[in-house]
Amino acid sequence: MSIEIKSPTFPESVPDGTIAAWHVAEGEAVRRDQPLVDIETDKVVLEVVAPADGVLEEILAPEGETVAGNQLIGRISEGAVADKAAKSATTASPAATDKAKAETKSAESAAAKVNPAAKRIIEGKGLDSGAIAGTGKAGRITKGDVINHLESDPKPSTKAARAAVTAEPSASGREEKRVPMSRLRARIAERLLQASQTTAMLTTFNEVNMQPLMDLRARYKDNFEKAHGVRLGFMSLFVRVSAEALKRFPAVNASIDGNDIVYHGYQDIGVAVSSDRGLVVPILRDAGYLSLANIESKINEYGQKAKNGQLTLEEMTGGTFTISNGGVFGSMMSTPILNPPQTAILGMHAIKERPVAENGQVVIRPMMYLALSYDHRLIDGKEAVQFLVAVKEMVEDPARILLEL
Repeated sequence: MSIEIKSPTFPESVPDGTIAAWHVAEGEAVRRDQPLVDIETDKVVLEVVAPADGVLEEILAPEGETVAGNQLIGRISEGAVADKAAKSATTASPAATDKAKAETKSAESAAAKVNPAAKRIIEGKGLDSGAIAGTGKAGRITKGDVINHLESDPKPSTKAARAAVTAEPSASGREEKRVPMSRLRARIAERLLQASQTTAMLTTFNEVNMQPLMDLRARYKDNFEKAHGVRLGFMSLFVRVSAEALKRFPAVNASIDGNDIVYHGYQDIGVAVSSDRGLVVPILRDAGYLSLANIESKINEYGQKAKNGQLTLEEMTGGTFTISNGGVFGSMMSTPILNPPQTAILGMHAIKERPVAENGQVVIRPMMYLALSYDHRLIDGKEAVQFLVAVKEMVEDPARILLEL
């Protein structure tokens, strides 16, 4: 019996995907729920698994081909494994049959020990999977295991070194490497270009004294972790502060749809997270009504999923406002680019001790520059500045959040 393999149904915001890699060749045996093919979309890599035991009969969409949602991409012959094995048993010698079974089992076992996301990095970096300890189920090597291996042993493997040596030289004789741009990177480039060409983007800056927030965190972090099981970080506090400011300045939380302005009665805040594939922005739904503990838990969950390539389309779709923290990489000041159709984005930066004037005295304070980029077509400079001042005041006096001042 032939079973159809189809691409997943994509959400409305994702028109199509690209066949990134087939993990099984035509004629090879497959097991139910075994990863068959990865489909890369603009946002995530989707994994399609085998619907039943059998043999991969036909691949209809080869690697690199663009496919639509729910499109036929291959077929499986259900039960063909058993038929093939029975036929081989009658025509081959016992020794040859045992050897073939052992080789098949060994190959299947090796393939099962590496998940698709990890396999792409291993092949791209030229790593030896045998040198990587798997922490997944039944010793399976995950993407996180590969990343941890690279961090603990940054030296290139022999295979990687050979790959570098065999790279084709340029016309000048110096080595160059040309690789195709991933769909995610291409989509990021497209959206950034779109934002710069189709919005009237401006950026306003302010600086904030982080001492009150640092004192608050130092005072309660241990009790917070004991009570909620998560650490208290600055990002959750900025999410909470931003949500409160968005309630007061709804235009900053709005979006433009053609000639209409859409005012959102909720605050779905995207938090920019760096991953191996590029910058991704998972969404904290109804952030204005989440506790700090819930925000921290979600941020930790999204960070781990981004690291392992497990973020879903639903977790990255939508959003009414975005926060980007370039400070974790040491950025002192930047102008974050809008994420259309959103009309504003908040940029956080590195905390540095600097001399500031307080009550006529020069004192040293841990200061952070904040940047708010906004679409001037919808948001006036007055609203943008007032929004950023509201964020600054709540950060410097956290009691304002509780008192709604």
